[in-house]
Formats: sequence, C-alpha cells, structure tokens
Amino acid sequence: MKVSVTILTYNQKNFIGKAIDSALAQQTDFDFEILVGDDCSTDGAQEVIQAYQDKYPNKVKAVLHSKNLGQNGLFNTIETLKLAKGRYIAPMDGDDYWTEPLKLQKQVDFMEAHPDFSACFHNALITYEDGSASHVLNPPDQKTVITVEDLVGEDEIWFMATSAVMFKNGLMHYPEWFLQSTSGDIPRYVILAKQGPIGYVPGVMSVYRKNRGGASFRDHYQDARFLYNRIRMYEGINKELGHQYDALLKRNIARYYRMLLDARQYQKRYFQRAGLALKYLYLGKPNKETTKETIRDYILPKWLLQVYSFFALLPHRLKESSR
Repeated sequence: MKVSVTILTYNQKNFIGKAIDSALAQQTDFDFEILVGDDCSTDGAQEVIQAYQDKYPNKVKAVLHSKNLGQNGLFNTIETLKLAKGRYIAPMDGDDYWTEPLKLQKQVDFMEAHPDFSACFHNALITYEDGSASHVLNPPDQKTVITVEDLVGEDEIWFMATSAVMFKNGLMHYPEWFLQSTSGDIPRYVILAKQGPIGYVPGVMSVYRKNRGGASFRDHYQDARFLYNRIRMYEGINKELGHQYDALLKRNIARYYRMLLDARQYQKRYFQRAGLALKYLYLGKPNKETTKETIRDYILPKWLLQVYSFFALLPHRLKESSR
C-alpha cells in the first residue's frame, strides 16, 4: 500500500460525499486506501460514509467512532492514522475536496524523487461560505523548500492547507502540548520539518472551504481560553525545537498576551489584566511608544490617572478662579 488517504470529518453530511468522490477519482499507478474517520457525527454523515464503504469495500474504510473524541478533531485524526497502512499519508478535511485527479500521483512521484523530505504540499483554492471572492493560498513565488525556520516567527505562520499535504507515515509523534492544542496543522508541520524539509509541488489541486462549521470559524481571538491554548502551543513548539528559536517564539507568544488584554474575560478585571500587560512587555519588548501606551491603558489604574490629571491641572484652575 503506497498511500493512505485520511478524511477526517464531524457533522459534514453535506460535504463528505464530494470529499470521498474526489479521492476515489484519483488516477495512480499504485494502490491506495481511503480511511474516513468520523468523530461521532449526529447529522447523518456516518450513514453516508457507511454507504460508500458498502459500495467500495476494497477502497473505502469507514472509521466510525461511537462517541466524540473531542479536542477539535485531533484524537479522531490520531485514531484514524493508527489504521493507515500506506507509506505516505494524504489527509483531507471532510468539507474540502481534491480537484486534480493526478494529485496523489504527482505527490508520490515527488516524495520518491526526494527521499530525504518529510512531506510535500501544493497550492489550494480557498472558497468562502458567504460567496465572497475565492483566492489561491500560495503566491506565484512560493518558496519550494520549507524548513523549520520558515514555520516559526513573530506572527502565526500558515501557508499549507490540510488537503494539500502528503507526509511520510511514521514520522508523527504527539507530545502532551500537542494533544492539548486546538490547532493540528501548525504543530504537525513543525514536527515534520524537524525530520526533513517539506517540498512544494506547483499547481492548484484542492479546495479549502471556509464555512461556519469549520475550525477556522471557531478561533476566537477575544476569547481567553483560545488565546491561552495558543500560548501553550507555542511554548510547546519552543520546547520541541530545543529553544533554538527562543527570541522569535517569545515574541510570537507575546502577541497572544497582548490579545488577552482585550479578551472579554478580562474587561473588568484590572489586576489580572495589569499582570498580563507586564508579561506582554517582558516577552515582546515593544518599542517605547507601544510600551508607554500599554502602561497607560492597562497598568496604571484609571483613578490614579484621574488624580494625576486633577493635580496637574490644579495650578491652572486656581489661577483661573482667582481672576
């Protein structure tokens, strides 16, 4: 078995058929299997998946969980991967689909020609549920060899759609910080890149749908729980990489502490927010103007500023009243 296609889904009845069909349409000179891992859907998706297994028993395997494994689908992914027999893994989310029937063949050809690479990816078309204009994910000058250095930075870095990646089976491991992360893609690519470069195969070969049922619409940047999860994830990545990129990752972590200052859970909690502001200043080391604004807005209590303003203006007021 050369490739295991892993389609991961939860409550995507309206999309899962197209995802499976796009995998069945692949034209290859090797054998591949399609594992469809469903995280206990309640919308009828499991019946759709079972029907595909009944129709294609030698190609499609339904991995139907009787209870929801949680953690944003991560445990569904892990349990499905345990069953994969292929040398390479080609993942896909249940609401995405492949548009190029030679996708698997092209990626396997690349991996076979570059045995030192851990993975490869291609371009993807991003479409939106609201019907707004679609666009491709990767630019024309996309870097063709990706290393760990390309995946860490002050900002969150993401340029590989799940449906666009193929990686060697057996390379992934799941430390505790990964198991607790609500993001699967970012830590997965870092762990893969540690074990070999990731190559870019030109061409738009899949569609990444953004819809309200997708994970990207559950990322709340004003929610403290989500932001703390991101902080723990990047602290875990920093440890995973032996603190080799400590300064960059600390500035990345600092961004999330800055976002925490405006999280809805801290709107009326002065002391907690002041402590977070100090953490942000310590890790992020922003410029003088930003530091000044942060101290003014989040550390100095409003009553103290009001007292300061009162006494600062007092001479002027006394002068005016004496006239």
